[in-house]
Amino acid sequence: MLTRSPLFIAALALSACTVGPDHTAPDIADITPAKWSWQTAAPRDDSPRGEWWKIFREPELDRLEALALQSSPTLHAAAARVDQARAAARISTADWLPDLRLNADGKREQTSANLPTPIPVDIPRGRVNSFSTLLDLSYEIDFWGKIRREVESARATADSTSASYHNAILTLTGDVAAQYFLLRAADAELNALRRTIALREKFKNLLDDKFKAGAIPETDFARAVTEVATAKAELADVKRQRQEASDTLALLCGRPASSFIVRENPIAAKAPPVIPAGLPAAMLERRPDVASAERTVAARNADIGVAVSAYFPAVKLTGTAGYLSNEVDTLLGGDSRVWSIGPSISLPISGLSVIRFNVKRQKAAREEAIANYRQAVLSAIRDVETSLAQTRYLREQASAVSEALAASTKATDLVRESYERGTLSYFEYLDAERTRLQTERQTAQISAQRHISTVRLIKALGGGW
Repeated sequence: MLTRSPLFIAALALSACTVGPDHTAPDIADITPAKWSWQTAAPRDDSPRGEWWKIFREPELDRLEALALQSSPTLHAAAARVDQARAAARISTADWLPDLRLNADGKREQTSANLPTPIPVDIPRGRVNSFSTLLDLSYEIDFWGKIRREVESARATADSTSASYHNAILTLTGDVAAQYFLLRAADAELNALRRTIALREKFKNLLDDKFKAGAIPETDFARAVTEVATAKAELADVKRQRQEASDTLALLCGRPASSFIVRENPIAAKAPPVIPAGLPAAMLERRPDVASAERTVAARNADIGVAVSAYFPAVKLTGTAGYLSNEVDTLLGGDSRVWSIGPSISLPISGLSVIRFNVKRQKAAREEAIANYRQAVLSAIRDVETSLAQTRYLREQASAVSEALAASTKATDLVRESYERGTLSYFEYLDAERTRLQTERQTAQISAQRHISTVRLIKALGGGW
C-alpha cells in the first residue's frame, strides 16, 4: 500500500487540475464616478424586494400588480426559461458519474460457407444462436477539468437566466405601475373636461337666449358653440388615451383587452413617496440586469476552459460485464460469464487548428460579455441619475404649476364675478376659464409623471432598498 500511495496522490493531483482562467469580476473602476466611493458589487439580485408598489397606497394598483404577477404570459415564459437553464445545469453534472447501460440481446444467424479467408478453409454453413445480457460502463476521467468547467458554465448560465427572470418581474411591475398612473391622470383630466363642458354648455344656452333676443351678435354665440365643441373634442382625445392605457394594462396583466375594465377614479394630485437612492454599490448588487450580465461573463470564462481542455488527451475507462451464451437455458450460468475492462486515450493530431480557433472564439465571446457587463453598469448609473433628475425637476415643476393653478382659479372666479356684473365680456371670462382648465390638466399630467419617475427610480435601484 505504501508504494502505491504516491501514485494515488499523483492521480488525485492530476484530477484536481483545471485548465482555463478562473473567473474574476471585471474591473469597472474606470467607468464609475469617484465621488460615489465605488466598491465591487457582488450579485444580490435574488434578495427579497417586497411588494414595493404598496408604498403608493393605491388598492387598485395592488390588485393589478397581483394579477400581472399571476397571469402575465411574459413572466411565465421567463420562469420557463429558468427551469430550462436549471435542468441544463443538472444535466451537465451527469458527466461526473460513470455512464452505465444494460444491454440485452438475442439473435439467430446463419453463417456463410464461403467466407473470405487468406487460407482456403472448408467451413460448413451453419446456424448460430446468440443471447447476451451485458452491463456496459464508460467513464471519462476529468484530468483537465473539462467537466468541471462545463458544470461551471451551465450553473453560471442558470444564474444569469434566474437574474433575467427577476429583471422581468421588475420590468413587469414597473410597467404596470406606470400605465396605472397614466390612466389615473386621464381620469383627472376627464373629470376637469366634463366640468368645463357642463359650464360651457350653461353659458352657451345663456348666450343663445341673448342672441335670440338680439342682445348680442351672432359671432358671440358662434364662439360659445366653438368652445363647447373644442372641449368635447379634447374629451374624446383623453378618452382615447385612457383606453390605450387600459389596453396596455390588460396586456401586462394577461387579460383580453375587450373584457378588461378599470373603473374611473380621478384622484387628487399628491406628492409621490420619497425614495432614498442609497449607495451605488448596493444598487448594483440589486440590479438583476447587472447581475445577469456579470454571470454571463462567468459562463463565457468557463467556456474557455472547456475549449482549452481539447488540447489535452481524453482518458476514458470502459468496461463490460455480463453473460453470453448460445442457449437461453445456460445464459445465466457461470460458464457464460464474460467481462472486459481497460482505459482508452485519444489525443487530437490533425484538429489542433480547429481547437486553437475555438479557444480564440471563446475568448472573444468573453470579451463581448465583459463589454455587455460594462454597458449594463453604465446603463444602471444612467438610469439612477436620470430618475433622480426627473424627480427633482418634476417636483419643482409641480410646485410652480400648483401655484399657477391656485392663481388661475382665483382669477377665473374674479373674472366671472365681473362678467356677471357686466363689467367684462364673455370672451375675457372664457380666456380665464381656458387658462384654468389648461393648468388643471397640466397639474394632473405632472402628478402622473412624478409618480412614474418614482417608479423608474425604484426600478433603477433594483426594486428594493
